[in-house]
Amino acid sequence: MLRTTALLTGLILSASAWALSLSDLSQGDASKALKDALSQGTKVAVQQLGRPGGFGNDPELRIELPGNIGKASRMLKMMGMGDQVEQLETGMNKAAEAAVPQAQALLLDAVKKMTVADAKAILAGGTDSATQYLNKTSRDEIRARFMPIIKQATDKVGVAQQYNALAGKASGLGAIDAKYGTVEGYVAEQALDGLFTVIAEQEAAIRQNPAQAATSVAKKVFGALMGN
Repeated sequence: MLRTTALLTGLILSASAWALSLSDLSQGDASKALKDALSQGTKVAVQQLGRPGGFGNDPELRIELPGNIGKASRMLKMMGMGDQVEQLETGMNKAAEAAVPQAQALLLDAVKKMTVADAKAILAGGTDSATQYLNKTSRDEIRARFMPIIKQATDKVGVAQQYNALAGKASGLGAIDAKYGTVEGYVAEQALDGLFTVIAEQEAAIRQNPAQAATSVAKKVFGALMGN
């Protein structure tokens, strides 16, 4: 609920207010401020999610079994096989936590490559427009970096075999989405979604309260956008 509220609060700022404020900012300041804020948000997100319990202890980001596999897992719990399901989900969350730190260098590189034109358009956008830019420009590369790490982690604890066993049971309950076909593919997508969710939270927080920015130029630019 807090995540949703924070993001929605920022959306009440009108488009005209953003455009008007941008005219008062130098392109250099605008670009540097956005890069500073995104770098800050990226580091916070990676630190938060890449530690033990980063996914598993967060009720909103915890990775659980998907779709019809999830239905099968609930049936197994009722049949007294809850420990197996819990071990599987714990393994998936630990795999995501192990992979996330690999995203930081790729995200910071994407931030460095951002052009002045990109920055100005992003600043004029919504509360998560910078995060959406990162998602679009770096998601595929991060996924490729995540996959072998997640596969190694899930193979080590037998998660893949457990997942496939549940997937087989779930097949009797209806079609299974192709993206859920391998545990590493599913966990990678869930880890990416969680990562960009937290970066978006950080972006929205800085836009709404520029004092939270780590650098003086970011405080100045986002303060101007807020009309401070």
